Amino acid sequence: MLAPALPALPALFQAMDDTWPAAALHRVGPWLVREGQGGGKRVSAATAEAPVTEADIPLAEARHRALGQTPLFLIRPGDEALDAMLEARGYRVVDPVHLRAAPLGAFAEPDLMYSFPHWPPMAMCEDVWTETGIGPGRQAVMRRVKGPATAFLACAPDRIDRVAGAGFAAISGQIAMIHAVEVLPRMRRQGSAHNILRSAAWWAQTNGAHWLALAVTCHNEAAGKLYASLNMSIVGHYHYRSA
Repeated sequence: MLAPALPALPALFQAMDDTWPAAALHRVGPWLVREGQGGGKRVSAATAEAPVTEADIPLAEARHRALGQTPLFLIRPGDEALDAMLEARGYRVVDPVHLRAAPLGAFAEPDLMYSFPHWPPMAMCEDVWTETGIGPGRQAVMRRVKGPATAFLACAPDRIDRVAGAGFAAISGQIAMIHAVEVLPRMRRQGSAHNILRSAAWWAQTNGAHWLALAVTCHNEAAGKLYASLNMSIVGHYHYRSA
């Protein structure tokens, strides 16, 4: 039997926008400039939606500054000419990212007693995110999702009354993307993140998705090993250029 084809990059980038949405989208010239309102780089970056020239870059810079944001560009495969233009202007590379994905059939069934989906997020989930650096701006991103979405609360494997971690997932088309997977430092290396991913795959399958995907910074080696152990292949990449 042939392995299921993985989603195409355009669908993955669309799923990223749909499942982790900006507060507002601003179109200026060939650019789509995202207004993040404290939600992080992914919702505060500009992307080129048509061919660009050197003369177009100040348009995006001006819109960023009008929004109170530092000029930031998300560079996808195919944006090599833009990448070179930004490098020549002194923009530095920030956070190279891998996109990983796997068909839902690749995941073992979770133990839902230890990581269960629910929506809206329980206060215990919000407490985990706050403690691990996912502040109000990023939590607001989750609540902006229009399609199916869920939070996951992970419990310690030895005591189900002890909170260990949290995660968030949402669906765009046939792709479920998982974000904000965080485990409290004192509760790590006990399988909680592993079970959150398996729970996300189970939830995604029950809601009609075909794949589970995520974005993770290349330097996060521990997370990379976890996702590889769950058969989540690297299917794409991107990086940012920041002023």
